Amino acid sequence: MFSIGDKIFYPMHGAGIIEAIEEKEVLGEKRLYYIMSLSVGKMQVMIPTEKTSKLGIREVVNSSVLEKVFHLLSSDVDSNQPVHPNQRYRHNMDKMKTGDIYEGAQVIRDLSRSSKKKPLGTSDKMMLNNARNILISELVLVQNMEENQATDYINTVINQ
Repeated sequence: MFSIGDKIFYPMHGAGIIEAIEEKEVLGEKRLYYIMSLSVGKMQVMIPTEKTSKLGIREVVNSSVLEKVFHLLSSDVDSNQPVHPNQRYRHNMDKMKTGDIYEGAQVIRDLSRSSKKKPLGTSDKMMLNNARNILISELVLVQNMEENQATDYINTVINQ
């Protein structure tokens, strides 16, 4: 169970801080919800407390994990991205849904590398932007950075 003030990560949404824990009635059922303010996008999300493990909610990573992520982003490892756009989208979406920061970093690395070879299609562009924003949200909380600083830092790491 998380507490007010905890920094958590919600797959497909990003990182944020628990602002409150409230009982709400939704569809006739009363449940406890975490009220999380996302660190990027100025949005609030309600998360049922009993579904946190099922949804992949986790604490934000620490600085040493972020260093490993940045090393992964700048690595020259060849990945086996599916060639067909629909398969690639599903493959990347499955990685993003895990909430694993390394999986998300692989999506960013692979799509960024592909974009240098040829322009990305619409779904790949959206996937890359979403993955970057999710990583930026966690970087903002872990390193106490502003969003634009985190964006610049990630751009620098990717373009090394």
